[in-house]
Amino acid sequence: MRLIYQFLESGANVFDWLHCKWERESTHKAVVTLLALSFIITLLAVEFDKFGLLPAYLSKIVPDNPFYAINVAFTLVLVVEVMSMIFILPKSFSRSMGKQFEILALILLRSSFKELVNLHGYLTFPDDFAILTRILCDGFGALIVFLLLGYYLRLQIHRDHARDGAALYAFVITKKVLALLLLAIFVSLGAFNAWQLVTHGDLLHFFLSFYSVLIFSDIFVVLISQRYLPTFEAVFRNSGLALATLLIRLALSAPPYWNTALGVSSALFAVGLTMAYNSFVNKTPTG
Repeated sequence: MRLIYQFLESGANVFDWLHCKWERESTHKAVVTLLALSFIITLLAVEFDKFGLLPAYLSKIVPDNPFYAINVAFTLVLVVEVMSMIFILPKSFSRSMGKQFEILALILLRSSFKELVNLHGYLTFPDDFAILTRILCDGFGALIVFLLLGYYLRLQIHRDHARDGAALYAFVITKKVLALLLLAIFVSLGAFNAWQLVTHGDLLHFFLSFYSVLIFSDIFVVLISQRYLPTFEAVFRNSGLALATLLIRLALSAPPYWNTALGVSSALFAVGLTMAYNSFVNKTPTG
């Protein structure tokens, strides 16, 4: 048992070191600079490709529509948000869920902008009516998720139900090791996706694949929480939040309109679950 704790503490130390590096102001500035440069470079690449100024191996992966630059920018923003969500996971399951709704709102906004590539020039009726309805549906869906997120965060009551300090410490370092594993999977998926783009000119469903992994990690947290946070309401809440993650995963693979309905439903479910959970605990925040 001691060897297990030593392994968990070693993994937690690595996670803490990476978290410290990620939260540094210099890292934040570098990330923002990378986002801006990626947007500009994509725009320039599209324009250069129109005039045949790019080599063949680059031309095959460069999009032919400048609106794709917006998609690239939003994708990179989502990557940054997912990284932040992974680092938040050991702190609080509920806060991690809130970060997932932030990501969902951004994904819906990105879906709205992605529809712009289907426009060829100015918006015309009735030819582009279906495109316009999808843009509005995803845009208003993102707004509703954003509003529900604000209410969800206001409902949070931070209260630890662990039997003792040692149990809570073991729970936290276990979640840190899990988060470290998720970070490794996330980076590996990103590297493989980049390799697919360069060698085959296509991309995998990156966020879809990662959310599939995230569902299993949430279930694992639910299982280990029964040892460290044994109360019924804590287990029920964590199980319900895992279900909300599943709904988000289904939203990512759903067709237009259904993706918005499932995304909003997941946020509504999380709000209702939190209200029910709060009815079981002391309404006075402990931290």
